[in-house]
Amino acid sequence: MLGPLVALCFASSALAVGTPFGQAAGTTGGGNAKAATPSSLTELTTWLSDSTTRVIVLDKIFDFTSSEGTARITACEPWTCSPNAQLALDTNSWCSNYYPNAAKTTVTYNKAGLNPLKVGSNKTLLGKGSNGGIKGKGLKITGANNIIIQNIKITDINAQYVWGGDAIQIDGGSGIWIDHNYFQNIARQMVVTGYNSVTKTTFSNNVFNGDTAYSALCNGQHYWVALFTGKGDQLTFAYNYLYKTSGRGPHVSGTSGYSQNVHLYNNYFVSMDGHAIDAQVGSRVLLEGNYFNKVKIPAQRSTGQTYAPVSDAEASACSATIGRKCVPNISISSGALPGVASDSGTLQGFKDSISKGASVMAASGVGSYVQANAGVGKVN
Repeated sequence: MLGPLVALCFASSALAVGTPFGQAAGTTGGGNAKAATPSSLTELTTWLSDSTTRVIVLDKIFDFTSSEGTARITACEPWTCSPNAQLALDTNSWCSNYYPNAAKTTVTYNKAGLNPLKVGSNKTLLGKGSNGGIKGKGLKITGANNIIIQNIKITDINAQYVWGGDAIQIDGGSGIWIDHNYFQNIARQMVVTGYNSVTKTTFSNNVFNGDTAYSALCNGQHYWVALFTGKGDQLTFAYNYLYKTSGRGPHVSGTSGYSQNVHLYNNYFVSMDGHAIDAQVGSRVLLEGNYFNKVKIPAQRSTGQTYAPVSDAEASACSATIGRKCVPNISISSGALPGVASDSGTLQGFKDSISKGASVMAASGVGSYVQANAGVGKVN
């Protein structure tokens, strides 16, 4: 019934990764291509970006931190709190445009963080055991399709500086499964979709660890977790563990004229001194069976549409639109959930067979399940 825990199957010529679910159902990635481990940073870079169907296995941490040297740049201090407020790199004149009166300084950053690894179509990227991954640089998918990224760590990307790099960027694409990964100490977004449409994509069983030395709110919690803002995004976000984050968990849309349908279910949100879900203009967000534990603001509806049932009556009301009852959410030692919007149009974005057929467990079991199964080292 639970579905997201996958088994790895080894063969002489291929490494299979189970069955993607949610919007990513049907994704095959590198399929039956022979699994291979890159021997260098250069080989990994080439294999990820080329047009060859591949299964790429990372058997260690590939450290890009100093691979492209450092650079000096003007940075500003948008947040005046202490201690250890993040600074913001003045890339694209961001400081000048948005914080013209903020104090300025000159900083040194690692250039690799601003130059993510390009990922082409028909790729599977797998970590071996619990210590395969990438340090100091993220991944970028631009208009590519049929990709699996599973069981890797992405960490330590210019964590002190906003605009110092994202962990996974997807700017247009379809058939993408981001599963059983671990993120920590990222400059800005841990996962983000750009303005181009991202469809048939699932983020599942990931650990978003926001425990950090540098933060926008000076509270030791990472603010920039997930930003979904593509035109027509269709996303599943399930069985993820979000810990000590303070915002954008996820932030959905905010761009006039754009829309997103994001199904969030059975996620475990813990110890957040800020907000988790932030639904902005154009967004439709369905929350089911999520568990909020010590979260200041579980969900702020803002200008978007959020359907977050907390009672059996609210959950039953889903039947008329999506053909089944929803599963109520739980909020413990946390702020109140918003319940259901007076505009039932929120549910119109979830009439598809994937949303209707989702296997959602009761929220009461989510904490123990997600802690036991999310992150690296759990699928092999």
